[in-house]
Amino acid sequence: MFLRFLRGLGFVGIAAAFMVAGFGVLPLLVHPVVAASSPAKIVRLQIDGEIEPILADYIVHGIDSAAEQHAQLVLITIDTPGGLDTAMRTIIQKILTSPVPVVAYVSPTGSRAASAGFFILLSADVAAMSPGTDTGAASPILVLGGWSMQVDETLKHKIVNEATAYLRSYTTARGRNSDLAELAVTEAKAFSEKEAMDGKLIDLVAPSQEALLASLNGRSIKRFDGSTVKLELDSPSISDYQMALRERFLSRIVQPDVFFILLIVGVLGLYAEFTHPGLFAPGVIGGIALILALYAMHLLPVNLTGVVLIIAALAFFILEAKFPTHGILGVGGVVAMVLGALMLVRSPLTGMGVSLGAALGVAIPCAIIMIVLMRLVMQSRQWKLSTGREQLVGEIGEVTEAVGAGDVPGMIFVHGERWRAEATTAIPRGAHVRVRRVQGLTLHVEPVDEAAAARGH
Repeated sequence: MFLRFLRGLGFVGIAAAFMVAGFGVLPLLVHPVVAASSPAKIVRLQIDGEIEPILADYIVHGIDSAAEQHAQLVLITIDTPGGLDTAMRTIIQKILTSPVPVVAYVSPTGSRAASAGFFILLSADVAAMSPGTDTGAASPILVLGGWSMQVDETLKHKIVNEATAYLRSYTTARGRNSDLAELAVTEAKAFSEKEAMDGKLIDLVAPSQEALLASLNGRSIKRFDGSTVKLELDSPSISDYQMALRERFLSRIVQPDVFFILLIVGVLGLYAEFTHPGLFAPGVIGGIALILALYAMHLLPVNLTGVVLIIAALAFFILEAKFPTHGILGVGGVVAMVLGALMLVRSPLTGMGVSLGAALGVAIPCAIIMIVLMRLVMQSRQWKLSTGREQLVGEIGEVTEAVGAGDVPGMIFVHGERWRAEATTAIPRGAHVRVRRVQGLTLHVEPVDEAAAARGH
């Protein structure tokens, strides 16, 4: 019947039938291409080093940028020894309220998420670790003057209890083992990636970012607000969110080496301006450097002992210029400044501090500059004035008109000029005299022998 139908249609009918059938099938062929999903956009941030306010601003701005780009995921890689409580809470608050799911990943192998990093890791929608990493050791430490401060038991309990309550407030909502997490605070317990996974502190262990994203693709996660989101991470496209110029600049300032250099440059600039008034440039540069150093000092755990040693070193340099100690005070000042630099930034939170190379590279030039400047100042105080009438005092001239005794003036030729002169004794024409003082336009002179006149003094 079908063949008989086709013969009845003829060639034109058969062609028309195939065209109709083709148009019917065509949408089925085109549709998969049009509906193919676009690459999943992932914004990657980095927590690398001590957690401080500048890093917190960077994380906050990065999550905001991910939301503006409608990214599917924010990936935060973590390698930190810890940091400041205020900066940590700023980051956690942003993670908990982020409209974009956040994955915290302790990576690469050998990294850690200690202290404040432990709190941040457990606050993420997904917590993951690489093999060979660790987390925990989150006991609060009260730091003053660059070193841990002993507190009474009541205050210690208040700090620990508040930290554990804060940790429970979001780990419970995340479905993580809050009881085990508290041990990192109360007993400073640390966990390997396997221990954290077995203890249900983290969600998975992944050897690489690619493996992590592959494991998360298609997984449904529960957000902090109670909603459920399925992660669609086909063909992920990862873009790194970089620090803004301001953030990069400020992050350099709070590095211990840069902080120490700014501090010494500021002191040297102001010292040069005070010892040589009117140069202006050293004062401006020194003032700006000192203000930047004070900003960094506000954020860094500065040790007061290091500050005292640096002040002592500056005093030694000045004394070396004043007294002939044959370099003893100068060497002592260099040693004091190096020791002060090494002790300047140190805390139990981090091992960071001023490097030995930076300490020596700053201390030795500082000693040379301060000693040379102070010696120039002291020598300038002994120099006779070479401008104005005062330059005539001590000069030897020749009498051109006899000078009478008492108030009877005469004329002398001195310093290429003719001056009216008075003396306590009569001095004949042609004799040589020395200027003792200048009073108005009159020189008070005294006679000198010809031998002294020939020598010029």
